[in-house]
Amino acid sequence: MKKILVIDDYPDNVFLLQDRLEREGFEVLKAYDGEMGIQKAMSEKPDLILLDIMMPGVSGYDVCKTLSTNDETKLIPIILLTALTEADNLKSGLQAGAFDYIKKPFNKTELIARINSALRFSETNKFLLEIEKIKTFAATVVTANHEIKQPLTLINLSTTAIKRELTKENPSNDIVLKRVEFIENAAKEIIKVLEKMGSIKKPVITPYVNNLHIIDLNSEKHKSN
Repeated sequence: MKKILVIDDYPDNVFLLQDRLEREGFEVLKAYDGEMGIQKAMSEKPDLILLDIMMPGVSGYDVCKTLSTNDETKLIPIILLTALTEADNLKSGLQAGAFDYIKKPFNKTELIARINSALRFSETNKFLLEIEKIKTFAATVVTANHEIKQPLTLINLSTTAIKRELTKENPSNDIVLKRVEFIENAAKEIIKVLEKMGSIKKPVITPYVNNLHIIDLNSEKHKSN
């Protein structure tokens, strides 16, 4: 069941919306001022928010800005409920991060249609984000394999060579030390790769081979937010 948070300072408006939404099978959360609305959005993570613009104290614009810029709530679609019809007012709401708006008094059919449209958009957006996460994870695995495989192979060969040398009656210290040096250098290379990958904030993914992709560890773009 989809959860919808209604934020309006008029209890009668909230009751009316609750009645209509519950008839459509939605679970309704209620808040009667902007501050309460922000708190409930943060704690309950509703699927959608119906937000009145004109409220005392924390206005609908402020609520919208706060929620649309917070990492935990920025993907929740917000539909503004407003009696304001001036283009500048509506523009301000959309610039604050609202997905859509409905003018009061609103039609029941239009209300439900816009809610369903916003929910479909939200689900599609979440799906695309999940695909992007999977692609990034796959590229990370390919990158790690590409960058770390060679030094790991060198460590494995050097370890084998050291073991073989130590089984001799008169092992050569020079050979052992040389192989240890190889291991140390390979370990440094692995650490360097891991540090680069750990510093990535926005990965730049480029084609590799066989339809695989790899993260460009030398790009400066991935260090920007």
